[in-house]
This record gives sequence, structure tokens and C-alpha cells, in this order.
Amino acid sequence: MLNLPRRLLHGPGPSPVPPSVLEALALPCIGHMDPQFMRVMNEIREMLQQVFQTDNEMTLACSGTGSAGGEMLMDNLVEPGDRCLIGVNGVFGGRLAEKARRAGGLVQTVEADWGWAFDQDEIIARIDEIRPDLVALVHAETSTGALQPFDRLAEAVHRHGGLLVMDCVTSLSGLPVKIDQWQIDAAYSGTQKCLSCPPGLSPVTLSERAMHKLQNRQTPVHSWYLDLTLVGNYWSGSRAYHHTAPVNMNFGLHEALRLVLEEGLEVRFARHQRVHERLKQGLLERGFQYASDPEHSLPMLNLVRFPATVTDEAGLRRRLLDEFDLEIGGGLGKLSGKCWRIGLMGHGAQDENVDKIFAALDAVLPAV
Repeated sequence: MLNLPRRLLHGPGPSPVPPSVLEALALPCIGHMDPQFMRVMNEIREMLQQVFQTDNEMTLACSGTGSAGGEMLMDNLVEPGDRCLIGVNGVFGGRLAEKARRAGGLVQTVEADWGWAFDQDEIIARIDEIRPDLVALVHAETSTGALQPFDRLAEAVHRHGGLLVMDCVTSLSGLPVKIDQWQIDAAYSGTQKCLSCPPGLSPVTLSERAMHKLQNRQTPVHSWYLDLTLVGNYWSGSRAYHHTAPVNMNFGLHEALRLVLEEGLEVRFARHQRVHERLKQGLLERGFQYASDPEHSLPMLNLVRFPATVTDEAGLRRRLLDEFDLEIGGGLGKLSGKCWRIGLMGHGAQDENVDKIFAALDAVLPAV
């Protein structure tokens, strides 16, 4: 049997997993067409609707990580020749643009400095200029710690007949994600961030407007596996067999969602913010500087520049891992070697975890 260390997961994901979620993963496996599993799927959909704050009927857990959820939405909602406007202010905005291109979209990007959010007025001006069929932005950019406002975008997108798509992989259940209030047409997330479930599923939700686009496509969906006209019938409706769902992963997600709703969304959001403020204060006292937009930054993903005394950042992170079982993320893409990404997500956003981070940093940071 494998013998692995217990890590303190405070990088960009995965996040710490509660014991009851691990216990759910270890439940006896049953068939993916078993009536009891269908009941579990129904309950997952209902809980996801609450966490997404939506009444969307097409809400489900895509079999695959968050990247699969993003690909599912691009493959289903983008047809060859569709005009797509994608916001790129980090790695994952760039991936969205590439997924839209591979689906056949005519992609234009609007770009911001890494770590900074877009001005909604700038996005709206570009929408009015090019009248896109689809607009997609990252709500919580995991590579930079930037939090993107969405509340004013849908009106502009919809008056030109387009769809508004959100990547909320890192924000779901750690920050408000108001799908219906913000009139988001489609969104996708991941289980391994603030939901505190192991990676392997991608919650997705689509509005009636998005489903109308899907149901009136002129071309088949590029991906058979991710085709929502097929997957959707497995999750609801006729319950037609499509693929062998990861049964025990869904058991784990069911328990993770139950814990989220038991705590309460507003209480959970407040906890993430409070613990973030405590971490931030301690990091500033230790010579770290925040590198993300001060007006639009994430509580669950802290992008920081390390103190000037740190000359081997990768070596220091390795010491944290080897000596304290503490995982801290390095910079990604343009920020590689320049920043750290410190996660406080879901079950890991606790005062005692912040104390352990500080104790480990104090033991390894070079003296000023």
C-alpha cells in the first residue's frame, strides 16, 4: 500500500480535504446506472444550484478536472466562425482563448497586466465594437490572484445576442458567484479549490439562453465525450447511458457540497476573507509584498513577492515542503521565479493553518 506524507496544501490547489469527504470517497462503489447513484446525481445537481446561486436546470458535474469543464463550454457554445472576445490577464484566460480557437471561434482578446482586473467599461466598449457571439473571462485568475467583477457585463453581451461565460474554478464557494443575478450564461469550476474535494470533477451550469444556442447549432459539437446534448441526458431527462461516471468522485463531491451548505455560503465567504486578512498582515510584517490588484484581489489565492533576502525561491519552497510538509505555489507563466502563490481555500482557510504557515516561514526565511 502507498505510504505518503500528510501535506499542508497551501498552494494554488488542490486544497486540504475534510476527513468526511475522504470517507465518502471510500464508500463501496456501485454502478453508474444504479438508481441510488441517480439519486446522488440529483442531489449533487440541487446542491450545485445553491452554490452557483442559480435555477439553471442544466447544472451538473462534468467528469474531468476544471480544464474539462472549460473545454465542455467552449466546445458546446462556440461554432466555427463565431466571434469570441476573451479576457486574458493570466494563464487561464489564455487557455480559454485557445479552447475557443480550437472550437473554431474567431477569437479576439482584450488584455490586462498580469495581476490586474479588467475595467468593466473597457470590456463593454469592446463588446459594443465587435458584437461578439461569446464573451469569456476568468472570475478568479489562479495564476495572478486577480478578482474580476462581472456584475455589469451581461447587459452589453446580451443586447448583441451573445453569451457570457465565466471561469470560477478558484472562486466557487469561497466568494459570491451569483450566476442568475449577474445573468451569467455558462460557468465552470473545479472540485479541488474552495470546495475542498480532490480533483476529478468540474461543476458546470448553463442558462436557458446558452441551452438554446446549443440546441440550435448548425454543426455537431466537436467533442463527443463533452457533448452536453448527450451528457445532459445522462444527468437528467431520459437518463440515457453516455459514459461511466466516476462514481466515488461524485460521492466525495456530494459530501463536500453538503459541508459547504451546512456551514452556509455567507459564513463561508466571511471565513475566507477573515483568514486572508490575518495571513496578509503576517506576510507584510515578514517582508512580503502583494503583487495583485489591491482593489480586486482574491482572499483564497494570495500572490506575493517574497522578501529581497530570498535569493533561491525554489529552494526555499522545497525546504518548506521537505521540512514542514508545507506546499506553497511558485509563480506561473510570466510570474515564474518572481512570486509565490499561497492558497487559503475551503477546509484550509483556518486560523490554525495560518499559524503553521507563519511558523514554517519563520524557520526558513533568511534574516533581514
